[in-house]
Amino acid sequence: MKTLVVFDFDHTIVDDNSDTWVIRSTPDQTLPAWLEKSYERGRWTEYMGRVLTYIGDQSVSPDHMRAVMESIPFTEGMIELLTFISENKNDIDCIIISDSNTVFIDWVLHASGLKSAIDDVFTNPANIDARGYMSVRCFHAHDCTQCPINLCKRRVLHDFRENQAKADVHYERICYIGDGGNDFCPIKELREGDIAMPRKGFTLEKLLCKAISEGPEAFRAKIIPWTSGNEILQELRALIE
Repeated sequence: MKTLVVFDFDHTIVDDNSDTWVIRSTPDQTLPAWLEKSYERGRWTEYMGRVLTYIGDQSVSPDHMRAVMESIPFTEGMIELLTFISENKNDIDCIIISDSNTVFIDWVLHASGLKSAIDDVFTNPANIDARGYMSVRCFHAHDCTQCPINLCKRRVLHDFRENQAKADVHYERICYIGDGGNDFCPIKELREGDIAMPRKGFTLEKLLCKAISEGPEAFRAKIIPWTSGNEILQELRALIE
């Protein structure tokens, strides 16, 4: 049986937030105060829709936006890690579950030449219309009270595993790699033998430390914090060998 590797995208594969990185494509590389103040907690995707409309209003072309997005830095060791995964597809399936969007992730992976490492991407659907304006929609509706309204990563992971099982694809283990608050919920979906890998010093690690101190039995997965993709690569190599 294969290992399933699940990645977050922002501050995990790339070392920044793709949704704020795109602001560099605007003429002033900033957003007006009225737009920044329009954000409502838990409704980031709707806010990003307004940001992308504003970028279109500034006559920023999709080509320029793409060039800016392709300059986002990868987290240290992630190029090597994704290369390793792409070379070991007989042993590893790999998906991304992200609060970014399909266009940004596709641009970044395509530019890096590492798209072959990723089997599927679950994120907010985006497209560019005939005017050159980009728009983004919520990934799905769900009833989880802990997650943003547009995406519950636990539900995505649960559904993916169920659908794979129906196709007679079963995983020996799942390795979940993330950094943020919205990566906490899917880690509860992990079972004994699975591995949760929070980025050191980021929100997910802090949430896990707090939860474990209050009741360690809540998590069945082994928890291994990381600082670079090379550390994850070493763990993954040991698992499949």
